Amino acid sequence: MILKRRKSVGLFRKVRNFFWPEIGFPRAAKYISHKVNRISGSPHAIALGFAAGAFASFTPLIGFHFVVAALIAWAIGGNMLASAIGTSVGNPLTFPFIWFITHNTGSYLLGQEGREEISISGPDGGMKLLFTDPGRFFVELWTGLEPVFFPMCVGAIPLGLSCGITAYILLKPAVGKYKERRRKLREKRMAELRKRREAQTGSRQGAGS
Repeated sequence: MILKRRKSVGLFRKVRNFFWPEIGFPRAAKYISHKVNRISGSPHAIALGFAAGAFASFTPLIGFHFVVAALIAWAIGGNMLASAIGTSVGNPLTFPFIWFITHNTGSYLLGQEGREEISISGPDGGMKLLFTDPGRFFVELWTGLEPVFFPMCVGAIPLGLSCGITAYILLKPAVGKYKERRRKLREKRMAELRKRREAQTGSRQGAGS
């Protein structure tokens, strides 16, 4: 397979690269930028897709950010590949900040500051309750998660929208300029190639006469 590693990467190395890339975060960010610019599609669609991924990164749906980003990109006409790259806004460095600010923002909007979390653990709770009274189990499970999960969902909406809109505003002209440079470079190379071919054709005709 083209571009396939000659040696497989071990699990420990994969985990380490996730939390701290071997090439460093500045080069990793540059690499992501390069990948975004190389995506085929209009700058508008690419920027929309990346914005969808950035928005999805603010939701507490860990493990489903790719799916959420793809669905949002599909709904708004964004590029789905760009949406997957856009989820890189959520990473080990930014997640603690994102979780903290989305929870506090959601709690403030819902007026739930200082609300204590309720647990389903206890002599009549836990997994035993799932089998004896599944309805009560899921009600208490939601009651226990709601002070954390629900505020994070609410806080993710304004914060994710702000991040997505900012990403779109910054990315669309940048992608447009990159694609314009590549178009001009291709046209220049094609013009040089035509000149060489014309020169070769002229030399052959002159030698044959």
